[in-house]
Amino acid sequence: MSTDTGLEELGVSGLGEVDEPAFSELTERHRRELHVHCYRMLGSFEDAEDTVQETFLRAWRRRETYQGRSTFRAWLYRIATNACLDLLAKCRPEPATGGEVLWLQPYPDRLLDELPTGDADDPETVAVARETIELAYLVAVQHLAPRPRAVLIMRDVVGWPAKDVAELLGDSVNSVNSALQRARAGMREHLPAERQDWTGGEEDAGTRELVRRYTDASVATDIDRLAALLRDDVRCSMPPTPGLYVGRDTVVNDWIESGFVGMTGLRTVLTSVNRQPAVAFYLWQEQEGAYLPLTIDVLRVTGGAITEILTFHDDQFPRLGLPERLSADDTE
Repeated sequence: MSTDTGLEELGVSGLGEVDEPAFSELTERHRRELHVHCYRMLGSFEDAEDTVQETFLRAWRRRETYQGRSTFRAWLYRIATNACLDLLAKCRPEPATGGEVLWLQPYPDRLLDELPTGDADDPETVAVARETIELAYLVAVQHLAPRPRAVLIMRDVVGWPAKDVAELLGDSVNSVNSALQRARAGMREHLPAERQDWTGGEEDAGTRELVRRYTDASVATDIDRLAALLRDDVRCSMPPTPGLYVGRDTVVNDWIESGFVGMTGLRTVLTSVNRQPAVAFYLWQEQEGAYLPLTIDVLRVTGGAITEILTFHDDQFPRLGLPERLSADDTE
C-alpha cells in the first residue's frame, strides 16, 4: 500500500481501521489542491467548496474500498472529479449567448499560496499551474462539455496518464485521447490565438505601472486616461450580470452610460486574484462615515495594455481578504 496516506504514522494498515478524526486529518492535507481542482472544473469558488465537502464525505463512506493500488491523493482526485461531474450533470447552465460565464467567481492569491510546492523547481509545471488558474483559462474551460473538460484538466493540468484517466471515467484510452484532442481544439476557440495574449505571466514593473495608472485614472473618473490604457479589442464583463462589452469604444461608452463619469468619493486597494492584478474599489458613504466595498476589477494585461477587465460585485470582498471598510484617514 502506498505510504502517502499517512497510515504508517497512525499505526494502522488500512483506512477501515482509521477513526473519523484521524481520517479528517488525512484528507485535510489535500483540501487546498482539491479545492483548486474543483474550481477549475466548476468555475465557482462556492461550488468548489461544496464539492470538496462532498468529496470528503464520499471518501469517508467508501474508505474500506481503498486498496492502495494508487496513492491516497490520486484516490481523492478520482472522487473529487466524479463529484464535479455529478454536479455538472445536475445543475450547470450553458455560458451566456455572449460567451460570458455568469457563475464565475474569483480565487484569492493568498489561498493559492497554500498549494503544495513540490514541483516549484520545474518552470513548466509552475507556468502551467499559473496559467490554468487565470480567468481567461477558467472561462474557456467552462465552454467544454463536462467529460472532455475532466479529461483536459486531468491530463494537461494534473498530469495523469491517459490510462488512469480512462479508468477514472470508465472509458477506453482511445476515447480519452480523442476527448483530449477535442477539448484542446475547443479551448483554442475560446482563448486568444497567441498564448501571451491570454496570460500575463509574472507581473513585471511595466504591469505594475500600468495598474497604478489605471487606478489613478479610475479614482479621478478620467475617461480619456482610462481609454488610453485599453487595447482596441479589450473585453469587459461583470459576472453574474449578463453582458459582454468588446472593443475600446464599446467599453468606454458603457462606462459613460452607467454614470461612472463624475463619480466622486472613490478609494482603492490593490490586490491579486487568480494570479492577476486586481483593484478593489470603495465608495464613500456619508451615513456610514466610511468607504464601503463597491466592485473589484481583475485585469489581464498583455503587451503593455489592458486586454480584459472582469468586474466582480462587493459580495466577493470578504472571501478575497479585503477590508470591510476604509476610514476617512485611509489613503490609496
